[in-house]
Amino acid sequence: MRDFKEAVRAAQAACFLTLFVTTGAIARTTPGEQPNLQGRVTQQQIVNQELSLREIRLAGLRVFTTPFNKIDGYGDGPMDFNDTVSPGGRPTLQGNGTLLRANGLDGQTCLECHSLLSAATVPPRLGIGGVGGSVTNAMIMPTAIDPADLEDLDTIAGFNGRFANPPFVFGSGGVELLGLEMTEDLQQLRAEALVRPGVVIPLTTHGVDFGTVVADAHGHLDLSGVVGVDADLVVKPFGRKGEFATVRDFDTEAMQFHFGMQPTEVVGTGNDADADGIVDEIRPGDLSALHAFEVTLERPEAGKAVASGTSGFKRFEQLGCASCHVPEIQTRGQALPLRFPSNPINHTTGVYLMVDLTQPPASFPSNGTGGISVPLFADLKRHDMGPDLSESFAQADAQRNREFTTARLWGVADTAPYLHDGRATTLTEAILLHGGEALPARNAFAALSDQSRARVITFLRSLRTPTEPAKDLLD
Repeated sequence: MRDFKEAVRAAQAACFLTLFVTTGAIARTTPGEQPNLQGRVTQQQIVNQELSLREIRLAGLRVFTTPFNKIDGYGDGPMDFNDTVSPGGRPTLQGNGTLLRANGLDGQTCLECHSLLSAATVPPRLGIGGVGGSVTNAMIMPTAIDPADLEDLDTIAGFNGRFANPPFVFGSGGVELLGLEMTEDLQQLRAEALVRPGVVIPLTTHGVDFGTVVADAHGHLDLSGVVGVDADLVVKPFGRKGEFATVRDFDTEAMQFHFGMQPTEVVGTGNDADADGIVDEIRPGDLSALHAFEVTLERPEAGKAVASGTSGFKRFEQLGCASCHVPEIQTRGQALPLRFPSNPINHTTGVYLMVDLTQPPASFPSNGTGGISVPLFADLKRHDMGPDLSESFAQADAQRNREFTTARLWGVADTAPYLHDGRATTLTEAILLHGGEALPARNAFAALSDQSRARVITFLRSLRTPTEPAKDLLD
C-alpha cells in the first residue's frame, strides 16, 4: 500500500510539474503581458552610489506597492508532497499555485495589508505603510482549522497556526537602529561573562533588563537567566514574536510567505526553487530599495500630551504601563547602517548605505548626545502575556505561545483593532485583556475611577500616525 501511495504521489508531482512548467513558459511569451514590477534597481547601482537616496526609495516604493503577477514569479509551483506547509510547494485553493489564504499566498502587494493610516475616522484614512484591518489578518502555518467548533464545542474555532494583525511600518528606522545597538551591547556583555567566569553579568542595555548571564571556568555559558530575548542575545524588534532583527529580514520571509516571491539571497541566483518557471524573482537590489524606503518612512507622533505631562500620561506611568511600554529610548548614533549580506551580531559588516535618521522624512529628533530619541512606547523585549492571549501555534511550545514583543504604542490612537491578532476593538478592551507579566498594571487600570480611566484613554488617543506618509515621493 505504501509503495502504491508513493507511486501515485510521484505521478501527481510529475503532472503538476508539467502543468507549471508549461504555464510558466506561456506566461513569459504571451503577447501584451509583462511583469508588473518595473523600474527595478540593482544592488551594484546602490553600492556604487549611482543613485540618490530618493531614487532608491522610489524603487522601494514600487516594490512595496506593486501587485506581483505570475510573470514576476508570484505564487508557488507544483505542490511538494514532502512539505505542504513551507513556501515553494504549498497547495492552493485553485490548484494552480495562486491563492491559499490560510497559509500565505494571501495578497499580491505589501500595500494590501499596510494601507490603513487611521481607523479613528469615518471613513478610515488610507495611505502607504499603515496597519491592516481585521480582514487582512495573516493565518500563519495552520494544519488544522475547525471553523464550526465541532471538535470540542468550547466556543473557540480550533486553529493551530498563528493569527497576526499587520502592524504599520512607520518609524521602523529608529526601531531598527535601537535594536542593533542593544544587540551590540548584549554581545559585549556576553563576551565579558566569558572572561569573568563565575561572575553574574546583568544584561542591561538602553535601560532595558534582559536578565543575566554567567560563565563557568570551562567557558560554558549559563543562559538560564536570560529573559525576553533569544539565547543568541540578538534583539529582534520585528514580528510580534521577536523573530527578525531588521526590516530586511522580515521582508525576505514575507516575500516568500505572502506572495511566493523567492529572493535570490535565499534560493540562489538563477535557481527556480519553486519550479514555477521563473527565476530571480526578488533580487538583492529590490530588497535593498524596499528596506531603504521602509526605514525612512515618517515616524508616528508621540503627541503633546507626553511633553506637557498630562494627568493621563502621569496615570499611565503610575499604573506601571511604562515599565514595558517605555515612552522614549535614546540611541547612541543617528545613522542606520543598511547591510547586505549582514551579520546579526556585527552591524559594521556588509554596509552598503548609511541613512541619517534625523533627516526628512524619518526626522527623528537629535537627543543632544549624538543619537536620536525614539518615542516608541516599547522595550523591544518579549513578555509573557498570560494564558488568555496565548496562541495555539503547533510549532511552538506553550511558553513561546504566551510570549509577545511589547506592542509599540506610538500611533495607537489610529491603529484599531488591537493586540497581536486584532481581537480588541477598543483601547479599554485591549488593556483589560492583558495578563501574565502585565496583570498588575491591568488590574490597577481596572480599579481606577471612570474619570481616571478616561484620562488614560485620552492620553493614548494623542499618539497618532503620520498624516501624509511618503508624500515627498508621491508629489
